Amino acid sequence: MPRLPDHAGYFNQTETAMFKRILVPVDGSATSRKALTQALQLAREQGSSVRLLHAIDELVYVNTYSYSPELMEEVRTAAAKVLGDALEMAKSAGVAADTQLVDQPAQRLGATVTKEAADWGADLIVLGTHGRRGISRLVMGSGADQILREATVPVLTIRGDDS
Repeated sequence: MPRLPDHAGYFNQTETAMFKRILVPVDGSATSRKALTQALQLAREQGSSVRLLHAIDELVYVNTYSYSPELMEEVRTAAAKVLGDALEMAKSAGVAADTQLVDQPAQRLGATVTKEAADWGADLIVLGTHGRRGISRLVMGSGADQILREATVPVLTIRGDDS
């Protein structure tokens, strides 16, 4: 018979981890760092590994007047820094982690994240959300909504302080 969590809400040492592979999309924002902090805490408690994911969509930059190969190189450099910083946080927390940079033109964030989750065998996605409402949500869209609609594994959303 499986053991239930103890009263503190933490699993006993003999309990099997519920989530073994946690995918965490990161973008360097405060909201993303808050979600990463929560994911690392969960991973440490469960003995899980974490994959840190950053997605670049070149089409976002194609529509700007300043698009150039140099600009895209700067974007890739910034993306590598975001992943490197997140990896350092994971190491400091004592959590096994790796990184994945996806540079897939014209692929929506929801499709990118859910594809990476499936390819890696993630059993949980943890992501930050800005909690936009009204016209701002209509204009800017919501990456979190895309992921929630398309994910085939549980998704834990962490609301940012700016919501």
